[in-house]
Parts: sequence; structure tokens; C-alpha cells
Amino acid sequence: MSSPVSHVLKRDARPPRGGYGFRDAVRMEWIKLRSLRSTFWALLLVVVSMVAIGVVTMANTKVPSADKAATFDPTNNVLAGVAVGQLLIGVLGVLVVTGEYSSGTIRSTLAAIPNRRLVLASKAVVYGGISLAVGEAVTFLTFFAGRAALGEGVPEPALGDPGVLRAVLLSGAYLGLIALLGIGIGAITRHTASAIAVLVAVTFVLPAVIGGASGTTVAKFFPTIIAGNSLAVSKPVADVLSPWVGFAVLCLYTLLVLGAGLRLLARRDA
Repeated sequence: MSSPVSHVLKRDARPPRGGYGFRDAVRMEWIKLRSLRSTFWALLLVVVSMVAIGVVTMANTKVPSADKAATFDPTNNVLAGVAVGQLLIGVLGVLVVTGEYSSGTIRSTLAAIPNRRLVLASKAVVYGGISLAVGEAVTFLTFFAGRAALGEGVPEPALGDPGVLRAVLLSGAYLGLIALLGIGIGAITRHTASAIAVLVAVTFVLPAVIGGASGTTVAKFFPTIIAGNSLAVSKPVADVLSPWVGFAVLCLYTLLVLGAGLRLLARRDA
């Protein structure tokens, strides 16, 4: 059976003068991703799980008491499913890289495009773009579905309320950043199990352990805490990063991890 890369190259037996470029690499990655059933099912699971969690959470949200009304934030409740969505999207990001190494199809990819940095960049563009689009779509879908499930008397959030639209948009963008982190971690380790272990440790284990030991002093810099307490809120939360500072920190993490992956791959090119 021919690989997705060989399928792309069928029409042109000879590579173009100067080799295949970035557009060719992006086209190859797009065909590889859409040809894998796991891509569709994983992203569908992200949508279903996030919407289901948002609806269930909002259906069980009660009218806040008088002393809690000022801090009550239904927007944060409806976006609770981001915690599950990030894991699924991050793991798929890992597999975008490590899956080729475990199956051996990376040889076909590198035979066509020997520049590993170009290969990683194309993976980041294609899967990162898909994850961003899915992330934004599912956060808006979750918001409207969850809002419809609110019980009588519970304050209903609207996109026009202060901070609500920003919370929904940044939560969707967060999923795109987690996809890129998964790709970067996969490029660093090139091993599926270890990369997933690192991803789970950074997003779930370490924030819980460090948060339990020292509160938010250090834990507020971890992705999941930033997502839940900085990005997905319409009302400020004490002792955590502000939404835009938190988003900037996440962007910095993503650039550092992808940069480390690029450097390691570049050494293997030398």
C-alpha cells in the first residue's frame, strides 16, 4: 500500500528543480491528516465531549446566593470542557509527529523533503490551523448549547457582556496552542508514550501537585491553570495571570517548545 506522501508525488515522478518547497510540504501534510480516520474521530470526540460537559455543567448550575452573585461566572462554567478537549487535541498533535516514526512512514516523508525543519513547520501549520478552527467552532457551539441548558433564574451570559466574547475566543485559541505544544513535544521525544506522558504531566499532574503544595504562586504559570482561571473567565480571578498575560505566556511556551523541536531536528539534518 502506498503512503500518503507517495500518493502526493504520483503525478510528478521527478521532484521540481530545487526540491519540494513549503507549499508542497503543507499539501502533503494536509493529505496525510485527512486520510487518517483517527483525525476525524479524535476531533469529533473533542466536539462531542466539550459540548456534553458544557451542557451538563450548565444544567447543574444553580442560582448563586447573594454573597456570591458578584463573582458568579457562568461563562467559566460552560467552558469547563476545555480541560478534556486539550488532552485529545494535544495527544493527536503528538501522534502527528510520533505516528510517522513508529510506523516508519517518516522515511517516505524525508525522502521527499529531507529538510526536517520544513517538515515540522508544515505539520505545525496544517494541524495547528485545523485545531484552531475546530477550537473556535467548538467553544462557540459549547457556549450557545450550554447557555440553552441553564435552569430558570440563573443569569444567562451573552457574547455582548464584558469579557464573554474574549473568554470564548481565547479558549478556542488555547486549543490551537495545545495542538502546537503536542507537535513540539512529539518532535523533541519522537516517541509516542514518552511524549504523551510529558503532555499529561504538564497539563494535569504538575499543576495539581504544585497547586496543592504552594497554591497558585507557581501553578498559575501552567497551561491548564491559565486556561481555566485566566482565559476562560469573564470576571477576574484573584492571584492568577490576567487573560492577555496568560495568553502571551502560552504563546511563549509554544514558541520555546517548537523551537526546541526544530533545533533537535536540525542537528539530525547536519
